[in-house]
Amino acid sequence: MKVGLFFGSFNPIHLGHMAIANYIIEFTEMDQLWFIISPHNPLKKKRTLLADYHRLELVQRAIGNDMNMRASDIEFSMPKPSYTIDTLAWLTDKFPGKEFSLIMGSDQLAHFHKWKNYAEIMNLYHRYVYPRSNVDNDNLPFMENATLVNAPIIEISSSFIRSAIKKGKDVRHFLAREVWEYIDEMNFYRKV
Repeated sequence: MKVGLFFGSFNPIHLGHMAIANYIIEFTEMDQLWFIISPHNPLKKKRTLLADYHRLELVQRAIGNDMNMRASDIEFSMPKPSYTIDTLAWLTDKFPGKEFSLIMGSDQLAHFHKWKNYAEIMNLYHRYVYPRSNVDNDNLPFMENATLVNAPIIEISSSFIRSAIKKGKDVRHFLAREVWEYIDEMNFYRKV
């Protein structure tokens, strides 16, 4: 079974994430896609990050009953900060019958060499790279053992969602209904 691993903080998960996940499932040979919710990206600031279990709940609500996708909290119990190579090694050992690939945005390739053991990731795991705006997607570095997929470029970011909510904007249509309801009910990202 081929499983695509979509790593991220998903703070919050939005329709852009879901569209990319749907594209990967439908237009590559992936059988499943697992959202790996990262407790803390070592290359990002932590101050606006919702608690792990809230972000897991948001991803589970976004997925709903789609049997081709699942939310994974594997990194919650791993040493912090979490590193992709460590998670890949653990998953490969735990699920020997599955073939894992990474799903990543083309913007991440600019700093891919800063990832822990990036060369090992490149050699051992195929990567599916989706295009991002403001990136020369025709001249990407570190594309060995990688495929650039023709997924649509979606101009939505989690930081935009957080900022808009903080400003009192209604961004419910950028999110799955269940995700918006949970954010609204819990008063996430609002001014305090």
